[in-house]
Amino acid sequence: MWTEEQIAALAEKQRCFFRTGKTLDVDWRLEQLRRLKAAVLANEKAIEEALAADLGRSAAEAYFCDVGAIVLEINEALRGLRRWARPETHFSGFTCFPSLVTKVYKLPYGVSLIVSPFNFPFLLSLGVLAAAIAGGNTAVVKASSKSFRSTEVLKRLISETFPAEYVALVDGGHEVADLCLAQRFDKLFYTGSPRVGVRVMEAAAKHLTPVTLELGGENGNWAVVRKDADLRDAARKIVFFKLLNAGQICINVNQVAVAEETAEAFLAAVKDELRRQIGDDPLHNPEYPCLITEAAWERCAAEVEQYRDRVLIGGAGERETRKYAPTVIYPVGKDEPLVRHELFAPILPVVPFPDAEIDRLLDTIAEREHGLALYVFTKDMKWAKRVMATQQYGGGCVNEVCLHLMVKGVPFGGVGHSGMGAYHGEWGFREFTHPSTVLFGRTRFNLSLREHPYTGEAGARKMKLLRLFER
Repeated sequence: MWTEEQIAALAEKQRCFFRTGKTLDVDWRLEQLRRLKAAVLANEKAIEEALAADLGRSAAEAYFCDVGAIVLEINEALRGLRRWARPETHFSGFTCFPSLVTKVYKLPYGVSLIVSPFNFPFLLSLGVLAAAIAGGNTAVVKASSKSFRSTEVLKRLISETFPAEYVALVDGGHEVADLCLAQRFDKLFYTGSPRVGVRVMEAAAKHLTPVTLELGGENGNWAVVRKDADLRDAARKIVFFKLLNAGQICINVNQVAVAEETAEAFLAAVKDELRRQIGDDPLHNPEYPCLITEAAWERCAAEVEQYRDRVLIGGAGERETRKYAPTVIYPVGKDEPLVRHELFAPILPVVPFPDAEIDRLLDTIAEREHGLALYVFTKDMKWAKRVMATQQYGGGCVNEVCLHLMVKGVPFGGVGHSGMGAYHGEWGFREFTHPSTVLFGRTRFNLSLREHPYTGEAGARKMKLLRLFER
């Protein structure tokens, strides 16, 4: 069990290491990224086994969502870091004459704290760590106590790869997380719920520490299926996503709104897809994941029980294995409690709406807390582009789910109750660095425009030049 004194000592040890300037060297950072990549690949089997024990994930799902995704993140940093870290050169402008050169340096914050969740314990710790390393920071990783087998693997992987004064892992429950948050770090990156995100910001505010928050969103993420959509395609993709990690994904479809004109056909397609993808007995399919804890299972079961009379598909689970069958609840009104909070479970509420009243539905979505993701299914690309360009949400897809997360070179992040800041690739590098502007002055031929006197004939001449230069 970590103590306040131990965590304070660890943070100070990393601060001393950072002050040596070793992390500023780009070649050294690249070597640390290569070491991290090699460690992930060397521990691939252990990672798969830990994810199976914690979340019931299959080897393919473990590689797709954690191992392979981390490798992609590191590879992007390896290819782009020299360019990202290069100082920018700017013309200072005639107002600054004769000092014509200004540089913008991308400097690391220093000692960073990364608080990672249980649902993707490797990707959301090591993937963020890759950005911290690329930025030239040291890092303390606070891993989740819920996915404790994954945390054990992470602890060994990190300790065997990096010295503790550079990268270290802290394990334990919420009380240990609070001890970490009480320390003064130079950068804080948290992934989790909005409720805890508020606590994180409060703690960071005491030290004026810059914060990145990746949150699930208070009201969950909507998928909207218009009547002109390819219903089988929409059902196939939504079912795949709801099965993934048993719905325990921050960008997952929390509820789907379906045009009532095609709702029955969509639900039939969902039923067919569930049978095709996971079989008639998902509770005994070894590929189907489980919920993280018995408490999470109980919350899921209690949620379903409140809507027992509207359970269309599923509605059963096994407490012993923490598995709960993918459950479709229909019909659900857009203002019911079930669609007013993040579910984080294999529950899919289906909200019918008249297709002609799509704008009213979008107004309802816009009035609530902004989601981390938005998904729309339609053949009307003009409408889809207008919606995606005007709604407020973290990111999303048209006629697809989740894959915007996998695109290289683009940011991932939320807004409002779904977070602040963005990362992945260069955006992650930016999140862990601050731009520092430096003007290089000259000692000869300096203009006296900024100096007194400001009145009389000299002042008049200065005003003419200032009006010429400052425009």
